[in-house]
Amino acid sequence: MAADCIFCKIIGKEIPSEFIYEDDDMIAIRDINPKAPVHLLIIPRKHIRSINDIEAVDEALLGRMMTVAKGLAVKEGTDKSGYRVFFNVEKGGGQEVFHLHLHLVGGFDRG
Repeated sequence: MAADCIFCKIIGKEIPSEFIYEDDDMIAIRDINPKAPVHLLIIPRKHIRSINDIEAVDEALLGRMMTVAKGLAVKEGTDKSGYRVFFNVEKGGGQEVFHLHLHLVGGFDRG
């Protein structure tokens, strides 16, 4: 945990937030500035600054994040209509919070 990290504070329940999903390795919350009807953040409990900082030991965690994203897409009802999952990497790639997190964005009816 990083003392100055907002996601670490949310995970440590120092900052109140509704967990949409929680297990021993990660949490999921709704983005406070959503870009879509469904915009979730899947955040590992382990503080990893960005994709640039992952190591081989993190491979299973990253795979698990994708599995959780798929389950949340089903739970949120976006699995059939479609959704995106992505990481923003570094400031130039749109990363605003420097604690690894996976975005799940969907809920648009593109009929």
